[in-house]
Amino acid sequence: MLVSIALTALAVLPSTNALVREDGVGKLPALGWNSWNAFSCGVDEDKIMTAANEIISLGLKDVGYNYVNIDDCWSIKNARDNVTGQIVPDPTKFPDGIKGTADKIHALGLKIGIYSSAGTETCAGYPASIGVEELDAATFASWGIDYLKYDNCYVPSNWTDQYVACVPDGTNGQVFANGTCPIANTTAPATYDWSTSNTAERYRIMRNALLAQNRTILYSLCEWGQAAVPTWGNSTGNSWRVTGDITPDWPRIAQILNENSFLLNAVDFWGHNDPDMLEIGNGALTLEENRSHFAFWAATKSPLIIGTALDALPADLLDILKNEYLLAFSQDGTFGKPAEPYKWGTNPDWTFDAEHPAEYWSGQSEKGTLVLALNTWNVTANREIVWSEVPHLEPKRRGRGGDAFQVTDIWTGEDLGCVQYAVNKSVNSHDTIGFLVGDGC
Repeated sequence: MLVSIALTALAVLPSTNALVREDGVGKLPALGWNSWNAFSCGVDEDKIMTAANEIISLGLKDVGYNYVNIDDCWSIKNARDNVTGQIVPDPTKFPDGIKGTADKIHALGLKIGIYSSAGTETCAGYPASIGVEELDAATFASWGIDYLKYDNCYVPSNWTDQYVACVPDGTNGQVFANGTCPIANTTAPATYDWSTSNTAERYRIMRNALLAQNRTILYSLCEWGQAAVPTWGNSTGNSWRVTGDITPDWPRIAQILNENSFLLNAVDFWGHNDPDMLEIGNGALTLEENRSHFAFWAATKSPLIIGTALDALPADLLDILKNEYLLAFSQDGTFGKPAEPYKWGTNPDWTFDAEHPAEYWSGQSEKGTLVLALNTWNVTANREIVWSEVPHLEPKRRGRGGDAFQVTDIWTGEDLGCVQYAVNKSVNSHDTIGFLVGDGC
């Protein structure tokens, strides 16, 4: 899909009241690991503890990764406790219960996450939390949970929304991330306030239940980008899914990057778009595709949740996950806004194209301006970053021989010195070049 559209068509205004938590929880994008992309329903304590120990031994904890998150399928499937009504951890998978696993995770200086859904069942058909939010929140808190991923499966009919929220595409009105709106006349009026929707209320109920606990639990809304979540998500949780599920292939990663590029106005301290978990180490992604995937998830201030078996992770992919320049940008304590496109490159600016998303991006940080250039094509191509086109750069020599800046390559760490006018490089298919641009010189 390739359509040129106006900026105002896709602008998203964030809610004015962010969900500010104690001890800075949720202020910056979460860094951690999740079991689903690696193991799906084959989760158990051994795999969770292996991941936790690898986070330490691989040096991932040292660079900021601290959440170890258990995804779906951790409980007994068809029942709750007959007396307490609580969800019951599967005793075969978790012999010491979730609290026992949490104690072990905490003893390593890490944090633990759990999974549920704002419906009658989780996506894999396990007990979920709608109607029992206060009980489940209290249970999670008593187990020592630090993070809740809250999914969107099996929504009862009385909780469905009046309208369907779609992504505008400039052609036939609106589309879902994965296709056309099924019933055109169910799309919401332009003036509709999605914070009044049933979806928003389902997620607020769990937010309130979590806030009532004597434990700070980061709240991650896995809402799939429906119900215009960027317009109300940051008053409800500290991250919110803006797309459907990711898969470990470049077309899907490019499609998600394209969708997210039009929704970044909502991102700042305490609230982050979530384009789904990282697939680095999974599937048949090339080294270049892994680099681009990580670069843009970090640059857009998305949660960086690793989703692969860490004990089998190649060294070159580990290096990507530990990239000091991208992690510093992600975790910057002064600038909360993400990098954003300043030029689309292949397409006219503000073009919605799943195969060729915006190629030229920049964002401010304490250490300088991060500038990225992506090759969306299946062949090697040149990419030129022209300093005069990049926002936020302040040259000392404008009008006296051209713009020049101190430049560092984010992948090699090489100090390129004082670079005048532009950087022009040959870029492999689906790779991204990136630079930290400092003072004018």
